[in-house]
Amino acid sequence: MTKTPTCSDPEQLFGISRVVIQAPDWKTAFDRIAQQVRNCFIFDNIAVYLSNEPDPGLDVLFARAVGRGRAAAAELSWGEAIANRVLEEHQYILQEPPPDSPEDRLQRPYLLAFPLRVGEKYLGALVFIRFGGPAFVQEDVALAEFIANQVALLVERQKLQQEYRMLQDRHQQALLQEDFVSTITHEIRNPLGFIKGYTTTLLRSDTSWDAETQREFLEIIDRETDHLQELIENLLDSARLQAGLLDLKFQPVRLDALINDIILRAHLHYPETKVRLEDHSQGQPIQANPRRLAQVFENLISNAVKYAPGSDILIRLDEEPETIWIRVQDFGPGIDPEYTMYLFNRFFRVPNQPPNVRGSGLGLYICKQIITAHAGSITVESELNQGTTFKIGLPRATNSPSAAQNQEREGK
Repeated sequence: MTKTPTCSDPEQLFGISRVVIQAPDWKTAFDRIAQQVRNCFIFDNIAVYLSNEPDPGLDVLFARAVGRGRAAAAELSWGEAIANRVLEEHQYILQEPPPDSPEDRLQRPYLLAFPLRVGEKYLGALVFIRFGGPAFVQEDVALAEFIANQVALLVERQKLQQEYRMLQDRHQQALLQEDFVSTITHEIRNPLGFIKGYTTTLLRSDTSWDAETQREFLEIIDRETDHLQELIENLLDSARLQAGLLDLKFQPVRLDALINDIILRAHLHYPETKVRLEDHSQGQPIQANPRRLAQVFENLISNAVKYAPGSDILIRLDEEPETIWIRVQDFGPGIDPEYTMYLFNRFFRVPNQPPNVRGSGLGLYICKQIITAHAGSITVESELNQGTTFKIGLPRATNSPSAAQNQEREGK
C-alpha cells in the first residue's frame, strides 16, 4: 500500500523551501505555498501581516480565502488582533473557540499564528484559520512554524531587494547630479567666457574695429546670451516641475498651425536644415497650452539639428478618433538602444558626444513633463545609422489635471 504523503514529509518541506527560493516575487511565492500546503494541511484562510514599526498597526501583505464559512468574504480583520498579540508576546498563539460557543459550527474560528522572525527582528505574523475545526494538533503547529520561518526569509529577502534597488536608484541619482553640476558649470562658463571676452575686446581703447568685425563679435555675444538664457529657463522649468508649480493655461490650439509656425522659425534659426510637415489631420483644435507645446517641438527640432547635423527633419501629423499623433523624425546617426530608455530622465545625456555638442540633460525631461501634463505620452525609437523618431500622442479632448485646474480657476 502506498503511503499518503503528509506536509511533514521531507519532500513536502523541501518543496516549500524551493518555492521560497525560486519564486520571482512574494505574491507568487505565497500563492504557491498556499496551494501546496492546502493539499495536506486544512485551513480556510491564510494571511501575512507586516509590522509598521515605528508606526502602530499592521499592513496586510497577503490574504487568501480558500475554504468554508466566512472564508468566502475574505475578511482581513479576523486575524489582525491575534497577529498583534503575536508581535507583542514574541511567540506563537493557538486560539480555539469556547466549547459552549452558541455560534454555528462553521462560524467558530480556530486560529494559529506565528511571528515572522529573522534573527532578532520581528517582521510580522502569519495567521491560519479553520472555521468549525478540527482543532490544530502538534503536527500542525510544527508545520506552521516551518512555513512561518520560510515566509520570514521570503519577506526579508524582498525587503533587502527593495532596499538594494533604492540604493541603486540613489546612487544613480547622485552620479547624475554630480555629472549635472559638472555639465552646468561647463555650460555656464562657456557662454560667459565668450560674452566677457568679446565684450572686453570691443571695449579696448587701444584698438578700433571695423563695422563688419564689430557685427561679428556682437552676433557671437547675442548667440551666447541666448544660449545662457535658454539654460537658465531650463533650470527654472526643471525646478518648477519638481515642485509641481509649472503653470499651464489651456486654450483651443490647432496643431497644424502651431507646427507650421515652429517650422518657419526653425528655417530662420537653422537655414541649412530642411524641416517639413506631413499633415494627415483634419485641423481640429485641441485643448492645450500653445507656448509649452511649442517649447516641446522646438526642443525636439533643436536636438535633431544638434545630434543629427545635416539631416532633414520630418514632422508627421496623424489623427485617430481619440488621439492626435505627432512624429518628429531625423535621419542621422541614431542613438544606441541601451540609452534610449534613459533619455527622458532628469540630467541624463548620451555619453561620448562631440565636445561642441552642448546640453544640460534637462530638455527631454521637461518635454516629457509637459506632454504628461497634457494627458499625453511621448516615446522614442532609434536605430544606429538610421535616425531617431520621437512620437507624441495627445488626446483630442484634454482632461488633464492641469486643464481642469485652469478651468476651475477661470470659472471663479
